[in-house]
Amino acid sequence: MLRIADTRTGRSVEVPSAHRHLLRICVHLPVIDTGIGAVHLRAPLVGDVLARTAELHGLESQTVLIAPELPDEQGRALDRAMSDLGIHPPATVGGHDQTATLCAAADVHLLAHGTPGQDGDGGVWTDVGQVGPAPRAGGVPGRDDLLAPDLLGGFAPAGSDPLAVRLLLLGHAHSTPVTVTGAARDEARRTLGRWRQQVADWAQDPSRPIPADVLRQAHASLADDLDVPAVLDLLVGVATRADVPAGAKFETFAFLDRVLGLDLAREVGHQHRATP
Repeated sequence: MLRIADTRTGRSVEVPSAHRHLLRICVHLPVIDTGIGAVHLRAPLVGDVLARTAELHGLESQTVLIAPELPDEQGRALDRAMSDLGIHPPATVGGHDQTATLCAAADVHLLAHGTPGQDGDGGVWTDVGQVGPAPRAGGVPGRDDLLAPDLLGGFAPAGSDPLAVRLLLLGHAHSTPVTVTGAARDEARRTLGRWRQQVADWAQDPSRPIPADVLRQAHASLADDLDVPAVLDLLVGVATRADVPAGAKFETFAFLDRVLGLDLAREVGHQHRATP
């Protein structure tokens, strides 16, 4: 059972609302006069995590992306940025004039920051918090960074792993604003690198079952309004637990990465045990 908080009422609502095995998600992106920017990425990311969580709970999912009409170059930039962040492509992409048709049966509507409030009655309507880089030295919030041609330019410098930005964003409740600082990005990069190395190390030991208490807590957190920060905290704890065998740690991280989408097993097989 998944429950999502409805911004309009403040109440937590079970989704999907009917007894079926398909969760319909509609992601709404705003129109900004200067084109597209990083503000357009967080709602699709939340939609991706919701879809992955649904699948973890045995549900199929279908995502519709409602986006402003974009020039080809900006449309490709948005596609590239979503791919770089590990966001699965939506099943359907439509313009705002198609909202009523494409999203009429949606169970969950995710509204990116800056998207006007909707009058639709169907489904849960949830606002996704703003995201942006820290203000520049001049003091003006990085509007130019928010509208960087590659969208991730203000967050992930050339040559860096964009999944560190994904981890950084997942560390915050989806409704709260996030300011991406260099320090926060670097900390996420270090955490991601450490976890990938640990997963590679643990993979060399025999597989063991995921501890029942860990599995129960993870499912409960994800089912409670996508509490991904609690899942990340859970992984931090599992990594240091002496009572959890290495093989069980590997299975835990690999299993939850199905939702997190951080490519935590990237280094598996790229190292060998030291010979005596």
